[in-house]
This record gives sequence, structure tokens and C-alpha cells, in this order.
Amino acid sequence: MIAVDQEYAFQIKNLNVWYGDNQTVKNLSMNMRKNRVTAIIGPSGCGKSTLLKTLNHMVSLIPHTKVSGEVIYEDKNIYGETVDLEELRTKIGMVFQKPAPFLKSIYENVAFGARIHGENKKSDLDERVERCLKQVALWDEVKDRLDKSAIGLSGGQQQRLCIARCLAVEPNILLMDEPTSALDPIATLKIEELLQELKKKYSIVIVTHNMQQAARASDDTAFMLNGELVELAPTGALFSAPKNQTTEDYVMGKFG
Repeated sequence: MIAVDQEYAFQIKNLNVWYGDNQTVKNLSMNMRKNRVTAIIGPSGCGKSTLLKTLNHMVSLIPHTKVSGEVIYEDKNIYGETVDLEELRTKIGMVFQKPAPFLKSIYENVAFGARIHGENKKSDLDERVERCLKQVALWDEVKDRLDKSAIGLSGGQQQRLCIARCLAVEPNILLMDEPTSALDPIATLKIEELLQELKKKYSIVIVTHNMQQAARASDDTAFMLNGELVELAPTGALFSAPKNQTTEDYVMGKFG
């Protein structure tokens, strides 16, 4: 059994990722705290989305990928031991950049994962759908049209529905890859407010290109550059008093 600090959702040690001959994450070590929002920032191509995809083994779906090092989750290095990937990705849910609801009703979008895991009792499904839609502050907006297609929702509503779909399988952690980049400012603000509620129950890791969003919505921020972790700190400290000159240059907008 690996010694693990129970305060952390992830402990990452000497992580390296290659796509073919191209190394996109380089000897990266960091800890991500439980029940916090951790933002990963950095210029395009710095490796932040690759890092996110290592946290639930989705990077292994990309051809010619090689990973070394450790990602410790619940006392296990998910790259060093036999891991049930279906179970892992249930416990560590992913929300993508562009909302991608299924071509099903609003109700079935949320119920889908529960059905896959063997839940078929209608009263239990009804309770789960309502609970998850309430968690993402969507219930009052859709409760009278649960049988309507999810495609008819606005972009912001679709993204909250996708978050509800993740929550329906009862994860521990939510990974979010630029979850508001396709949304308008009002929908973006709703998602950011939602994060503050969700972190009471879940640990959240969010990749964002928007430094203002990281400053508003996260508790800790990691700054990456050229595949390396430059600095990890509580968000207020990283933006107001970074310890690394490169971090200061980036948050001041001098490059990126």
C-alpha cells in the first residue's frame, strides 16, 4: 500500500507523458487538495490538458502515448497497478470543452450512467435525476420538460447538464477541460458559481486559458510552461505574489 496523505485528491510524482517522440509533460510533481478547485493555467501547448487527461487515464486512449511516473489516487498509483479503468473513470468524471449532451431527453442524459451501472428502478432514477439537476442549479429551468431533447437547451444549460450526467454516477472528482470556453459571460458565471457549491462534496480540477477565471473560481492554481510545472500555490498568492519570475511575467500578460 502506498503511503498517501488523505488531504489530497491526487499526488503526482515525476510524471512524464510522450505522444510518440514528443514529450508534453516533463517530470511533473504536485499535490491537488481534496474539496478544492485546482486550476491549471498556462499558454496553449504547455501540457495542461494532457496533464488533466492523465488523471483518469484518458490519455491512454490516444495512440502512441507513453506515461511514466505516478498518479496516486485513493492509495494507488493508477499507472503502476492493475486498475479497473471503467471504475476509475466513474469515480473521476470528465467535463469537456464543448457541451456534448447525448441525443436523448434531458431525463435520459442524466439517468444514462445510472442505468449502465444497473439502476433501473424508476423511483430511484427519478430521485437521482432530480438530485443531480438540482446540484447543477438546472432543475427549476427544466423540470417541466424532462422528456424533451437535451439538444434544445442553451449552451450553458447543456454544459450544466453534462456536469449533472457526471454527478449521476457518484464520482469523487470532477475534471473540467476549458468548460466555459464555448459559453457566454452569463453562462460562464453560472458555472463558476456552481464550482463553489460542488467543491463542498467533490474535488475539482479545471484547465482554463482564462486567468481571470482561475483567479475568481479556484482555490489553488498551477502554472505550467513547456510541459513543466513552474509554480503551484494558493490562487491568491500565485496571482498577487508569485515566487517565480516567469509566473509573474505570465500573470502580468508579458507572454502567452
